[in-house]
Amino acid sequence: MAKGVKGPKGKKITLAVAKNCIKITFDGKKRLDLSKMGITTFPKCILRLTDVDELDLSRNLIKKIPDAISKFQNLRWLDLHSNYIDRLPETIGQMTSLLYLNVSNNRLTTNGLPVELNQLKNIRTVNLGLNHLDSVPTTLGALKELHEVGLHDNLLSNVPNSISKLPKLKKLNTKRNPFPKAESSDMFMDSIKRLDNLYLVEEKDLCGTCLRKCQQARDKLNKIKSMATAAPRKAIFSTLVSPNSMAKESQEDWRIRSTSP
Repeated sequence: MAKGVKGPKGKKITLAVAKNCIKITFDGKKRLDLSKMGITTFPKCILRLTDVDELDLSRNLIKKIPDAISKFQNLRWLDLHSNYIDRLPETIGQMTSLLYLNVSNNRLTTNGLPVELNQLKNIRTVNLGLNHLDSVPTTLGALKELHEVGLHDNLLSNVPNSISKLPKLKKLNTKRNPFPKAESSDMFMDSIKRLDNLYLVEEKDLCGTCLRKCQQARDKLNKIKSMATAAPRKAIFSTLVSPNSMAKESQEDWRIRSTSP
């Protein structure tokens, strides 16, 4: 930053402001939504609201997440996407209630991901896309409850087998990484599609009537698939292609526009 030029002045978040930003979700959970507020530092006052179930600090200018984030012991949903974060605190491993973690579109490197992530035994979704990861921490392979992982738009040359073979993994987005071979990304995607072609019995073990019913159901499914592919295709793994449905892939795009007079 040039000498004499001040950085962006963040909005001051008071306890009263934070309390007014608490919303009730459709399933009755308390969500503290402080997104898109121009916050430059993690607001310490919200540490008095640690009973919330969800915390959204996305689309701000935050550079550091404090160790005290672990005080949110009830938190099941944490969204930090589109900030300037380059490191997650080790204490994040103590937030064992977390089911969803989105830290996409930040400045995270592989060294900025603590080993303690492997303590998030209940987590279902992790989005690390749009960062600067040159390798994936093998500790993610210990998270056996993972259903969705976003690793798109990083600097990865490979993905550990321990991740692509996670037992409950349904969606793995590795698009736009510099893999040695173009087909490598597709290979990882194919490994997750292993459940799409699961057959419990062989044709020879079915009676004629059952076999016809199965064939008719398969033909109907194939017809639906062919109709779907004829229409414009939506992005695979749309929930993790971008930070969320409204986010820009370029941080500066929305930051410049939001701070202009």
